[in-house]
Amino acid sequence: MRVALTFDAEHPDRPSEHGIAERLLELLAGEGVRATFFVQGRWAEACPDLTRSIATAGHLVGNHSHYHARMPLLSDAGLVEDIADAGRAIEAATGADPRPWFRCPFGAGATDPRVQAAVTAAGYRHVGWHVGTEDWDPAHDGTVVENGSVDGALAHGDGTVILLHAWPRAMLAAMPGIIGRLGDAGARFVRVDELDEVPARPGWA
Repeated sequence: MRVALTFDAEHPDRPSEHGIAERLLELLAGEGVRATFFVQGRWAEACPDLTRSIATAGHLVGNHSHYHARMPLLSDAGLVEDIADAGRAIEAATGADPRPWFRCPFGAGATDPRVQAAVTAAGYRHVGWHVGTEDWDPAHDGTVVENGSVDGALAHGDGTVILLHAWPRAMLAAMPGIIGRLGDAGARFVRVDELDEVPARPGWA
């Protein structure tokens, strides 16, 4: 059973603490797990060394927009600029082109034909998810995130894409249990580019 852990790496819009992304990378390295990170362009500009370390650790890096806006609110020109600016910032930090992997902030625009036409024209494909536990919600602790991720992956089976974020405390608390319990159930953790099929829609769509 293949499971793709995906992390949106972005400036948090809720209280967080410094160093969570760094500790996440250490944990993944210690477990020998490779994942996929969708990186916000402005986050890559603010944290170039950390962004580079994601790529050098062997994780797949995708584009998560530049300003982390709800993409249907952008004009046609704004979509082109936002996607391109993020791509340039990510490539400057990592030395690697994030194409073809893209994820809309909040999943907003994943089912919008105009947004997806801009994504496709820029050389990307949208990556959704099967399982999301709203690890950003302050009401959700590590146990909620762990149980939701494990139960969702086991229910979906092979090829599960799990949505997580690189900054919530609950995510970091949940990771040992997610990796351990799914590993015990026979899961093999892979990058999105190792899956036969990649969901285009968010789990709620």
